[in-house]
Amino acid sequence: MQEKLSNRINNLATSQTLAMAAKARELRAEGKDIIGLSLGEPDFNTPDFIKEAAIQAINDNYNSYSPVDGYVELKDAIITKFKRDNNLTYNHSQIVVSTGAKQSLANVALVLLNEGDEVLLPCPYWVSYAEIVKLAEGVPVEVPTSVETDFKMTPEQLEKAITPKTKMIWYSSPCNPSGMVYSKEELRALADVLAKYPDIIVVSDEIYEHINYGDGHASMAEFEDMYERTVTVNGVAKAFAMTGWRIGYIGAPAWIARACNKLQGQVTSGANCIAQRAVITALEAPVSKISYMVDKFKSRRKLIIDLLNEIEGFITTEPQGAFYVFPNISSFFGKTIKGHKIENATDFSMFLLEEALVATVTGDAFGNADCIRISYAASEEQIEEALKRIKAAVSEA
Repeated sequence: MQEKLSNRINNLATSQTLAMAAKARELRAEGKDIIGLSLGEPDFNTPDFIKEAAIQAINDNYNSYSPVDGYVELKDAIITKFKRDNNLTYNHSQIVVSTGAKQSLANVALVLLNEGDEVLLPCPYWVSYAEIVKLAEGVPVEVPTSVETDFKMTPEQLEKAITPKTKMIWYSSPCNPSGMVYSKEELRALADVLAKYPDIIVVSDEIYEHINYGDGHASMAEFEDMYERTVTVNGVAKAFAMTGWRIGYIGAPAWIARACNKLQGQVTSGANCIAQRAVITALEAPVSKISYMVDKFKSRRKLIIDLLNEIEGFITTEPQGAFYVFPNISSFFGKTIKGHKIENATDFSMFLLEEALVATVTGDAFGNADCIRISYAASEEQIEEALKRIKAAVSEA
């Protein structure tokens, strides 16, 4: 019955992160001891003060449709957060709250892209960027980077990639999957290139902003000449351990926000009312209330890098943010290990799942065929055991 489905869905790839997680669940159901390092999900519980706000909202009978673009009180909290954390000034007409940052991204793509419009994606990029662009009939254009340059796009690469069809550039910082972070100086250098092309819109995905181990976070929209052409995407899933609450939001030029509001009104309407009330409390709290999670991620980062550096054939950079490492494993290509022929990153990721019982994600899903993504949003005991298994599995290579 495949031929009865739309070309739109037939041409859409399955999310590789979710597919690997599903495969891991299947193997667990068969009784295998799988360590899951594939999903980008904090292993912490949502902080109690946020849960208490949700309970209060239930008791206060928040059970009706919410405004399409979010409660005014939540918009106020978002506006305050943008000013406090990012030095960005937005008003109510520039904020749209959605069911997760993924919907925020899809809204932007669907209201801005026409058939054939090109979107530049510095590689590696988050797994859903390219497919969302395709769904909106745009053309994803990959801009390769490498482990040697910390997976950052240079101004020269940006200039070379721009064509008359370029409509947007999407990137995340801190980056999923590489963990790299663009400094303010690096963003300014990219903005200097974009200044020559005033019609290109920038989508800055900042969902991991608070999980940052370096010199702090910078936003493209901070630059006066980029403010009116930048969409800043954020949410509470990662830093607040609220993945299942499904609240994301944008700060954007008012004309883009209005269009996203219009689209969302015909698709999902307003996001979950209880989750929105809880997020007000989350965003109004000082960032220090979630620092314990960031501190734990930082110690896990050191642990996993130290262990990866002990495994011959892995080339790893030190991520500056998020909770992933993205090692280059191309030295294993062309080899046969324990009966598994390794031709690419997908083969290697499946080899680790089947032989080491460790779930990772192929770099192919992120636009880099030489790497795999490993999440360290897991306990230190799980990380140590996983890397022990991986080291043993590749010892015959």
